[in-house]
Amino acid sequence: RLCHASTVVGLAATFGSGAMTNSINEFDDADLFFITGSDTTEQHPLIGSRILRAVDRGAKMIVVDPRKIKLARHADMYLRQKCGTDVAWVNGMMNVIISEGLEAKEYVQNRVENFEELKELVKEYTPEYVETISGIPADELKKAARLYATTPKAMIVYSMGITQHTTGVDNVKSLANLAMLTGHVGFECTGVNPL
Repeated sequence: RLCHASTVVGLAATFGSGAMTNSINEFDDADLFFITGSDTTEQHPLIGSRILRAVDRGAKMIVVDPRKIKLARHADMYLRQKCGTDVAWVNGMMNVIISEGLEAKEYVQNRVENFEELKELVKEYTPEYVETISGIPADELKKAARLYATTPKAMIVYSMGITQHTTGVDNVKSLANLAMLTGHVGFECTGVNPL
């Protein structure tokens, strides 16, 4: 119940609904999967097999997880964070995206509220600072942020690994903010997808 509550509260606060933003069929055509807190092939094998098929056809995959899950072996990038540092590394990705001008400017201007507050919040989360908190090398965080921000059909996939924390709601809100910052919400094969 805790993980479900974190997802519902976090996504409802950001999107107005606590559900996946995409259908499962859309996993087949995504160009990038950003997976965190989900051992997808073990816990959600049907979705995991769709992700692996998409990777076989050329989709990219970023896995951020303290455990080297099966999907990490197939990932273009595998980042291993210290447990409990999810908000910091997501803020670090947003810092890179904003500082390098990779945010979806028109999308943010027309569809996102409180961008200036977010920009101010993540300003201190430089990749170098985030490395001291999360253990993720600064250069790897930058590469992941750039890849996610510049891939048009990118989906965030997560599960209980980020929701079963005292900061579970904040973790979910951070992922939703990352998706909105890059314009990866409201279109086919994009979005934020709790499993």
